Amino acid sequence: MNLDSVTGKNWILKKFNEEDITYLKDNYYLDDITSRLLAIRKIKKDEVENYLNPSIKNILPNPLLLKDMDLAVKRSVKAIQKKEKIGIFGDYDVDGATSTALLGQYFKKINQDFEIYIPDRKTEGYGPNKKGFQSLIEKNVRLIFTVDCGTMAFESVDFAQKQDVDVLILDHHQSETILPKAYSIINPNRLDDKSHLNYLCAAGVCFMFLIALNKELRENNWFIDNKIDEPNLISYLDLVSLGTVCDVVPLIGLNRAIVKQGLKIIKNKINLGIKTLLEICKIENTPSTYHLGYIIGPRINAGGRVGKCSHGANLLLNSDSKQSFKIASELDSYNKERQLLETNLLQNILGKEIKNLSDPVLILWGESWHEGIIGIIASRIKEKYNKPTIIISTKNNIGKASARSILGFDIGSVIIGAVQKGILLKGGGHKMAGGFSIEIEKIDQFKEYVIKKFRTLNLDLNKQKNFYIDSFVSPSALNLDFYSKVNILAPFGSGNPEPKFAIENLRSINSKIVGEKHVKSILLGPDGSNIKAIAFNSVDNDIGAYLLNKNKKTFNIAGKLSLNEWKGEKNVEFIIDDISVNKNNKKVVPSSNG
Repeated sequence: MNLDSVTGKNWILKKFNEEDITYLKDNYYLDDITSRLLAIRKIKKDEVENYLNPSIKNILPNPLLLKDMDLAVKRSVKAIQKKEKIGIFGDYDVDGATSTALLGQYFKKINQDFEIYIPDRKTEGYGPNKKGFQSLIEKNVRLIFTVDCGTMAFESVDFAQKQDVDVLILDHHQSETILPKAYSIINPNRLDDKSHLNYLCAAGVCFMFLIALNKELRENNWFIDNKIDEPNLISYLDLVSLGTVCDVVPLIGLNRAIVKQGLKIIKNKINLGIKTLLEICKIENTPSTYHLGYIIGPRINAGGRVGKCSHGANLLLNSDSKQSFKIASELDSYNKERQLLETNLLQNILGKEIKNLSDPVLILWGESWHEGIIGIIASRIKEKYNKPTIIISTKNNIGKASARSILGFDIGSVIIGAVQKGILLKGGGHKMAGGFSIEIEKIDQFKEYVIKKFRTLNLDLNKQKNFYIDSFVSPSALNLDFYSKVNILAPFGSGNPEPKFAIENLRSINSKIVGEKHVKSILLGPDGSNIKAIAFNSVDNDIGAYLLNKNKKTFNIAGKLSLNEWKGEKNVEFIIDDISVNKNNKKVVPSSNG
């Protein structure tokens, strides 16, 4: 394209097949833009209906397809029938908190006694440990669930077995060939699982488990015999959708239906904890995946990062309004502290010259960097340099690390491989993220191992700089009708990204800094129409600088649509992801190459 992107990205117009557009128009009575967006996504003809109207009923597979599901259900029924106390050991992130709350809310509903345990990130680290298990066992727990963790918990599971306590693992992290000797391990990412549900987060796995458990109890007449109303599992989809969005798993298949339905549940504010956070954050709009991923999720995560790790799960389990407000307020405060720590550490790292910036994988370490925010820092640096990034915080000869990757480089598998080779003390993760512990003296060996793994893939890092655009649109297209047509493809997220649009030949009328980090602008189109736009977190980057420098030349913007709802009024705004300047200040000629 005939333009200069201020971020150095290459704008590419996505390809599509005109025949697909014709088919979608003729068979589904869709308009041109919706058909085009579907054609770009290459949705298969037999999946179009479920994509447009995802429903749990139509998509839900048999939970027993998941390996070990039958074992977990039978053992759980036994515990419920014998009134054994149940323990739930959960991770401290959003997926762990929602998974813990999901099981807890169900057990509360059926009057089943349970205890939860969320480990402290700093003193205990990720995953099950003897201290946590011992704490549950001392409270007379006879069956322990581990949620969003446990697949690599060999020592802890052995410890529980010796105490005659069974462990049921509900997880989704990548596994080794050899697994802990738990009573059951339900994990769609274990190597011998054939369910094809490996895109589920832990909350999704827990939801599948509850469906199977609920069915077994119903068929055993347990609800009737005990005079207990059968729980409505659909009402728990607010928790499942929150975990799904915040764990950034693909919004495909069952996940898409979960989030679509879950957003409706969230709008009804059934869960007191979510309701309280919505109110504290002054979210009066119809909740969207954006609100879950960027406003609610970070606050629940903040407890595990800089505050009390159990706060997230306790908020989502709470039924007392005063207590919920107290916990939610503290989480909001923790989030502000997290933002400050993040800003300071990022400035500290970027303020110095990063060594080995030419390496294909960036591995940075420092003494006592805050362990709760190094994952976020890894994400920021990965986005800036378009490279997999690993941040290690060192203390007392041990490093604790968080990793974030790019498409095509499975960082979870790399970490597990390094554990198997004895380079790392422990670790695991997903394709795009992971964490581990390492002896400081082995950091150079690990770095060599990771870079060697990366180079065997022959990935083109320049492709990470491509910015793909679904369509060019005119400024006058930013209206409610156009937004509604685009929103048919929602919910958006990983695996189903929001459509990106470009608008040409704009001039800035007024730009100002809002909320300290963002730049809000009013732009004038060549047809005389005004566009309200915002560039998030842009004050310190090239996008914000361009908008604020009062340049009178025309430029082009690329990004996505946003619906602003305020006091009953709805307006479409534009979220700017990139800006390009026309060479010689001439009109851009769209190209469909790439």
